[in-house]
Amino acid sequence: MKITFCCTDTKSGPWIEGLRAALPDAEVSVWQPGDPQADYALVWAPPQQFMDEQPGLKAMFNLGAGVDGLLRLKLPAGAAVVRIEDAGMAVQMAEYVCQAVVRHFREIDVYEAEMARGEWTFHKPRVRRDFPVGVMGLGVLGQRVARALAHFEFPVNGWSRSPRQLEGISTYSGEQGFGEFLGASRVLVNLLPLTPETRDILNADTFSRLRPGAYVINVARGAHLVEQDLIDQIDAGHLAGATLDVFRTEPLPADHALRHHPRIRLTPHTSARTLREDSLAQMVAKLQALARGESLSGVVEGSRGY
Repeated sequence: MKITFCCTDTKSGPWIEGLRAALPDAEVSVWQPGDPQADYALVWAPPQQFMDEQPGLKAMFNLGAGVDGLLRLKLPAGAAVVRIEDAGMAVQMAEYVCQAVVRHFREIDVYEAEMARGEWTFHKPRVRRDFPVGVMGLGVLGQRVARALAHFEFPVNGWSRSPRQLEGISTYSGEQGFGEFLGASRVLVNLLPLTPETRDILNADTFSRLRPGAYVINVARGAHLVEQDLIDQIDAGHLAGATLDVFRTEPLPADHALRHHPRIRLTPHTSARTLREDSLAQMVAKLQALARGESLSGVVEGSRGY
């Protein structure tokens, strides 16, 4: 088994050491232009040259959950694309989204601003049933987030392309269910994969169908969000604010309008990071399954984009 590692802006040493320790009979190396053909690859933001020089790959394992960047390349015809399923990211995402929802619900920003001004004020407690949370995308991460929010006793709605059933979650699906889902939600959490169909889905029309005073949380991809539409809807009073972890341009420019809006909270694409040990264990198990001729979960359907 020959495995090559081609990951932009990633320290290769710990990954290579982990693979060699777990698969002592495999030949593992960091890809260099002109290298011989490998059987399998671990990739993150690889160049097109890598794809062109590795036409015989059987499978590529993407180091992150999102595969939209990889699918924009011309891939080897016979290579399966396998994404990470959780590998420690689901619990991180649940933590991040829950803190953002609770922070907004409990008006923590308001209290912090008042304390900074020397004020000591109490606000009437909000009622959870008035803050139904809608989770767009019910894959591994979305399901974990929805269940975590339900644990805090928020009403939770979920929307996905195809029908899903989750205990304790009101689920909607398809284009027909999208409007009803939005109308039932006051907090909107985006965990959709980025595809041609979902690009720009967080737009003025989507926001207008949310309940007045809605709050938006985007932890999926920056290209899901029409940034000016978000700003306009907040300034118009229909949206209460937003928490954003992903952006069309990363790093976000210092002079970007999102950086200076008082009701938008920003973090630098850190809601869920790839955990090396967990990811390696998952990839090694899948490599071993492939060697035994077994089928895998997490294989990307190119026609769907995830």
